[in-house]
Amino acid sequence: MPKRFEPSSGPSQRQQRVAELVRHALAEVLQRGDLQDPVLASHVVTIPEVRMSPDLRLATAYVMPLGGKDEGEVLQALERNKKHLRQEVAQRVNLKFAPDLRFRRDETFDEAQRIDALLRSERVRRDVERRPEDED
Repeated sequence: MPKRFEPSSGPSQRQQRVAELVRHALAEVLQRGDLQDPVLASHVVTIPEVRMSPDLRLATAYVMPLGGKDEGEVLQALERNKKHLRQEVAQRVNLKFAPDLRFRRDETFDEAQRIDALLRSERVRRDVERRPEDED
């Protein structure tokens, strides 16, 4: 009997590969400073992750200015320059269609800080310090 394929919960290898190519292309454009935008020229922007839609027509880039300063201004500047960034990505990444770009604040740093705070909390510390023989 043929195996049935269940839909995967995560992105396909192709989505991941294209997302990484788009991430590198965006990072290169921002690093070179080709954009004539004073906000982007005055900030170092990191792009830790890009996620692609299943049809590869939408790329969501998660961005964070170095030090987390002026996040709103940087996101607005990226939105203002979206058309130019899309053209640059299209030149660097060989796809049938240039993906639309969407920029979002990267929240992984906040999540990591929240988890660290939880791990350092008194309640967790008390549970970790409890010995298995104490539970009898």
